Parts: sequence; structure tokens; C-alpha cells
Amino acid sequence: MKRPRIPPSALVGLIITGVYFLAAIFAGWIAPYGFADVVGDVWAPSSAQFLLGTDSIGRDLLSRMIYGGQTTIAIATAATVLSFATGSILGFLAAVVGGWVDQLLSRFVDLMMSIPILIFALVILSVMPVTIVTLIIVMGLLDSTRVFRLARGVAVDITVMDYVEAARLRGEGRLWIIFREVLPNALSPLVSEMGMRFIFQVLLLSTLSFLGLGVQPPLSDWGGIVKENKDGIVYGVTAALYPAIAIATLAISVNLVADWVLTRTTSLKGGRGG
Repeated sequence: MKRPRIPPSALVGLIITGVYFLAAIFAGWIAPYGFADVVGDVWAPSSAQFLLGTDSIGRDLLSRMIYGGQTTIAIATAATVLSFATGSILGFLAAVVGGWVDQLLSRFVDLMMSIPILIFALVILSVMPVTIVTLIIVMGLLDSTRVFRLARGVAVDITVMDYVEAARLRGEGRLWIIFREVLPNALSPLVSEMGMRFIFQVLLLSTLSFLGLGVQPPLSDWGGIVKENKDGIVYGVTAALYPAIAIATLAISVNLVADWVLTRTTSLKGGRGG
């Protein structure tokens, strides 16, 4: 059997994404210094000792970037998992059960989506202690409304298929229909959307941190590193540009992988009989 070819764009995306995730996993082993160690002068230029220079208080910027990537990717991944677990299950439930359950959930989601996520998150976090767990819960639950809309829309089309009707006639319960009939046939758009939602979580977290309501010191994420070093741009210091470049390249690489996965799963997926 011929092995499927990975397009060059997807291969580049896989490599870049893999490098970022591996750096996040092994941050403690590959970072030259501790994330809070002051080891040099303020905004020292790149050198053999400090490959990316130092930040606004003399910490090694490369180490800060590695640890910041670990924090960014960990929080964004956890929030994405929470978002999809909540949004997809509720979306499938609304489509399969229908009636007042569908109306109640759909109208509630419409109400939540009428408020911009960033503003909603800022309001919530301004009255709550900002911790990693709080950030994950707030980001995941607020973004689950988008996942709900997608999951429900896909599931509504699937629930009218013959194999779902056959499962109902066999007397299968709603959980069986959701997990054995709807979910496998909804994976293609959900997998593609997962990449998009992950990047949205990275951008949302970075924005919150830049505004002071994200990851709190002494920890930092890429958005926080931009905030810490933004004043250096006036003096020609490029320290704030490195995390911005990291966010952009991670977004592009994940999107390349998500597009390939969508194309691949769509070409392989056929209607699934009960």
C-alpha cells in the first residue's frame, strides 16, 4: 500500500509546531538559565553568551522565550481541550435531543456570543484572582460557544442520515448515537477547527497578558514578554519582537497542519453505516 505523501507546506508546519512543542516539554533541560535569573545588563545585545540578548531587567531572553513558550502552549492546549470537551458534547446533545433542550442551549450560546470574548474575559478576570487554573477555565468556557455552534451544525446534518435513524430504530440510547454515530462522522471539521481554536487561545492569552490580566509574574508567557520589553522598541531594542515572531510562526504552522489534516480526513472519510 502506498504511503500518503505529506505536502511541503504541511511538512514545514509539522516541523515548526513540533519544535515549539518539544521546546515547551523539555524547557527545563534546554533553557540556558532559569526563567527569573538576572544574568546580565539590561537589554544587552545578542552575543555568544546570550543568543537573543537580555530583557528589560537583565534576564536571558532565550531562556525567557523557552519558558514563556512552555506556559503559552500549556495554557492554550488545556483551554482548547476544555473548550472542545464542553462545546462538542453540548452541541451534539442539542442536535440529538432537539426540542426545548436545543432551543435553550442555542439561545444561551447566542447570548454569550453577543459579547466579544476579550471584553468578557477582561470583565471576569478583573474581579477574580488571576491564576493559571482560572485562565484555563475562563478561556476554555468562553471559547466553547464557538465549538458548540460548529458541533451542533455538523451534528444536525448527521442526525438525519439513514444510519442514525437505523440506530434509533434499534433502540440505541442518546449516548450511543452521540459517541458511536455522530462523533466519528464529525471529526473532520472538528479536528480542523481545533487547530484554529488553539491559535485563538494563544492569541487571547497573549492579549490578556499584554493587558496585565493574563499570566502573572514571576511567570510569563509570550504576550507578557512583549509587555515587559515594549519600551525597548523606542530605543531600537528588538527584545519585544522575538515573542511576537514566535506567536506568528506558531499560528502559521498550526494552520498549515490543520489544513492538511482537514484535507486528508475529508478525502478518507465516507458515510459510516450503523
